[in-house]
Amino acid sequence: MDPSDDDLQMIDAPESSSRNLLRAPESRGRPPNGNMLFTGLPGSNMPNRLQDPQRYATPTNSDSDISNRPRRRIREPSRESSVLANNVANHLSIEGPNNGFEDKVIDLMDDSADEHEPPKPFMSSLPTGLCYDVRMRYHCELDPPKQRLDYHPEDPRRIFKIYKELCLAGLVDDPILSTGTLIPNPLYRIPVRDVTESEVCLVHDKKHFDFMKSTAGMNPDTLVYLEKNFDSIYLNTVTFGCALLSAGGAIETCRAVAARTVKNAIAVIRPPGHHAECNRPMGFCIFDNVSIAAKVCQLDYPETCRKILILDWDVHHGNGIQQAFYQNPNVLYISIHVHEDGNFYPSGPYGDHEHCGAGAGLGKNINIPWPTKGMGDADYMLAFQHVVMPVAYEFDPDLVIIAAGFDAADGDQLGGCFVTPACYAQMTHMLMGLAQGKLVVCLEGGYNLTSISKSALAVTRTLIGELPDRLPSVKPTATGVETVEMVALYQSRFWPCLYPKDMTEDTFDKDGADPMNEVIRYYQVSQLKEKHSMLPVMIYRDRLARSFENQVMATANYEDDTPLIVMFHDPPEIMGTPNPISKEMELHNTWLADGLKHYVDWAVKQGYAVIDVNIPKHLPGIDITNGHSEDDRLVRTAATSELAVYLWENYIDCNDSPDIFFIGIGAAYQAVINLLSTREQEFMKRVRGLINFVAKSHLVPVSDSGQVYWLSKWYKTHSLNYVSNNHLVWDIDRKKPSKRFGNLVRSSASKLNDMLGQHQEEVQDFILARVGIREPPQSVNDE
Repeated sequence: MDPSDDDLQMIDAPESSSRNLLRAPESRGRPPNGNMLFTGLPGSNMPNRLQDPQRYATPTNSDSDISNRPRRRIREPSRESSVLANNVANHLSIEGPNNGFEDKVIDLMDDSADEHEPPKPFMSSLPTGLCYDVRMRYHCELDPPKQRLDYHPEDPRRIFKIYKELCLAGLVDDPILSTGTLIPNPLYRIPVRDVTESEVCLVHDKKHFDFMKSTAGMNPDTLVYLEKNFDSIYLNTVTFGCALLSAGGAIETCRAVAARTVKNAIAVIRPPGHHAECNRPMGFCIFDNVSIAAKVCQLDYPETCRKILILDWDVHHGNGIQQAFYQNPNVLYISIHVHEDGNFYPSGPYGDHEHCGAGAGLGKNINIPWPTKGMGDADYMLAFQHVVMPVAYEFDPDLVIIAAGFDAADGDQLGGCFVTPACYAQMTHMLMGLAQGKLVVCLEGGYNLTSISKSALAVTRTLIGELPDRLPSVKPTATGVETVEMVALYQSRFWPCLYPKDMTEDTFDKDGADPMNEVIRYYQVSQLKEKHSMLPVMIYRDRLARSFENQVMATANYEDDTPLIVMFHDPPEIMGTPNPISKEMELHNTWLADGLKHYVDWAVKQGYAVIDVNIPKHLPGIDITNGHSEDDRLVRTAATSELAVYLWENYIDCNDSPDIFFIGIGAAYQAVINLLSTREQEFMKRVRGLINFVAKSHLVPVSDSGQVYWLSKWYKTHSLNYVSNNHLVWDIDRKKPSKRFGNLVRSSASKLNDMLGQHQEEVQDFILARVGIREPPQSVNDE
């Protein structure tokens, strides 16, 4: 712990000078709805109502009873908190240089005399707001686990570190922490208040509120016991009070921006909120701060906050925010997070790209789920440029709220990503172009104290008007590009601004279009029949027959005493040059890249038998949706493995071939490995070699099991696996890949078709060298 972070330095004046823990602020001097009366702008000589609320408060809290009344109200807000906006407008109103009698004379002949009014303040002249209260630090663990040496990730120091960083940078006028060098227009302090029960129940049910309220009176042993029944939650007697302040601070920050009291603002609050669901706390979160604030603003400012964009860049999916607005057409929720196929917290499928809203809110929920950790600046900027900003401009929000978790920051071990402060600043700068600059940043996660403080400072500097630092010239990862393209394709059905468009089945029926994969396979089947007299292999199993009709072809001699080559392959690639003007692919500039046909031609010329198995990326009767989801990929892999076993049992293992070779190309090669793992005894007796080509697919290991503990060694010596030069297997800490992946050869090519052409002669030599070799059966003792 930093010795400078003691509690004496953590007290900020004047609000935190009292040590009265979490007592609700006095209601005197503020409207009945709980809004604090604001002072004028920082640096003004107006009386400070926060310092002496009883002296300056008025019994009715009406505008007419306030001295120094502004000549014209900027906007008529729905609550009496317009006192704040009136004071700011009055302070910024432009007075004439002379207050004498001459200024009161109006030319009766001037038609424009009635139009002379005090101008509205420029947005650039308004300050940036800051919401922070030291009392939110009192929520902490009662009984941390004894075996853990470090602090809980949701450390109370998180908000102080950020606040201290802002003070030391000269952005906050704090009597204790400020260094003395302040910017000309320091951050404007937005007072914190408790959220009301009715406001919480806009998002959560009453049982949840009542339970959290009851924790304030529980003994420590009961609270420690309750922690075990929740998902990543700790409690103490002041947790409820801190949660009230956190949600109330989010509300007042959003209302200050919506009312044009400040041009934008940052709320340094805790506990975080975006995981809290309607009926339970989870993931360090008690109340869903951002969702509550958004709904309050929609009620208080129905004309100027009708549409709200919530951008969640926390490394975890904001399941609570998604739940709160899943059917709401006026709130667009976009989340950029690590998903790991549903295995990353909060776990489950709800953060995938196919959860896009329901009912009236269909299309208003966008998840950008990274399949792995390790994403960096270029990946996040790619997501912003190709999905977030185009959709945000089309949505045209009235208010933008960032659920700003900084746990994707470089250095955060929980998130495992590499986003820099400059990238956070760049994303903030882009979002400032929306909603006439009305932007609120609400703190969520982020657990490396240095990373979150530096990142929050970069974001705040951008809010006050500084230009963000330039990003280094880096390229997005292959998984980042694939994810963004997948999301854009899926969301294109809801947003005209996104391309390319997803061709759904409705398009096929309406336009009379045929899926191109079926057209290409029909052509391939015709060529195989015409050139090599190959015939379809009948599949007598209903489900497999529907999915793989015309996908399995064989030469007439597949049962003879001759070498047999079985090819499991992905569909061929489409190559082409788009029209430079329309960017459309045109048939005369498009080619079918099918390098595998040269392997078939060679094998038939040698007199070998061939079984060609094409594995389409969409299986009729198998795929759940459109063939893009992870669930579809898993089901498709299982169906392909089932097909491989069926062919082995009915067409391969029962024939007279003395030499069998398997060639796997692309994702389809996994079926061959699964077959080896499930039929290892028979496979090793009959198969002379395996040749695989892997570009983007995951490598599948072969594991020793039972008495066949030499299976991985056999696979290593009998395989030839060509892997693309940019595959992730070559970047695993420069370690030698495991022998369970087989005999790996790093290809100089990166695409499957290029790899097939480059290594064709090597594959042919590999097969020729092994034809006719008879190996003695291997025993347990041979190892």
